[in-house]
Amino acid sequence: MNVQREGSDGTVGKALDVLDRVAAYGRPVRFSEVMEGSPFPKATTYRLLQTLTNQGMLRLDPDSGTYAPGMRLVRMAHAAWAQSSLAPIAQPHLDTLSQQVGETVHLAQLDGAQVLYVDKRNRAAKVPMYSDAGKVGPAYCTGVGKAMLAWLPEAELARVLAQQSWHPFTAATITSPKAMRAELAAIREAGHACDREEHEPGIRCIAMPVLSATGRVQGAVSVTTNGSDALDHHLPALRAAVTNIAGDLRDWRFPDKREDQEWQASN
Repeated sequence: MNVQREGSDGTVGKALDVLDRVAAYGRPVRFSEVMEGSPFPKATTYRLLQTLTNQGMLRLDPDSGTYAPGMRLVRMAHAAWAQSSLAPIAQPHLDTLSQQVGETVHLAQLDGAQVLYVDKRNRAAKVPMYSDAGKVGPAYCTGVGKAMLAWLPEAELARVLAQQSWHPFTAATITSPKAMRAELAAIREAGHACDREEHEPGIRCIAMPVLSATGRVQGAVSVTTNGSDALDHHLPALRAAVTNIAGDLRDWRFPDKREDQEWQASN
């Protein structure tokens, strides 16, 4: 399990790598599991675990000898969710969209070169799929991922594409940067992205980015189905949802005067 981030900064970077490693398991883990694939010596890893535990970022169960995220980290996560995630702002618009389309709805943001699902609404008959809130997924073969990639500035797009695995999850997965750039051009022209069973067999979706007034990518919303029904008739409702989220985001983040003027000029 390799969760180390590039460009770790000294002791702080190492501690965050260890914290990521523990959190990535999704369950309490033993010291031996933290060490699996760790780039750090045993003594360094143990010292970092002790520090993180002393600071409340991790919790050590003395009976089982396992580490799990601590309550201080939980408090910080809640604060980050409220201050940085689109989820609180998007909630009423996702509710409306879900009711209108009757399909599964996702809200996602970019986390480095990956997609982080930050909220989800299930259809009445729940569709089993990978993308639950809090999970990360590949950007190159998901609808929300491609919707965000299509509107990234060139320098950022090149960096993100260079970090994709290009693993063929299905026969429909796009597996090269050249093919992906052609796909992204088509997405920009169409105004929305599609996942044509590229990540999971039988799962299809349409997605649109949430953009700031100056065109910066803030996130993406998708409508997902596991059937053969067409989704294009949901595009007006999806477009209204991302427009409304972007509008509320503008008011929440108190943009600079230039962005405020550009938003007013475009509406």
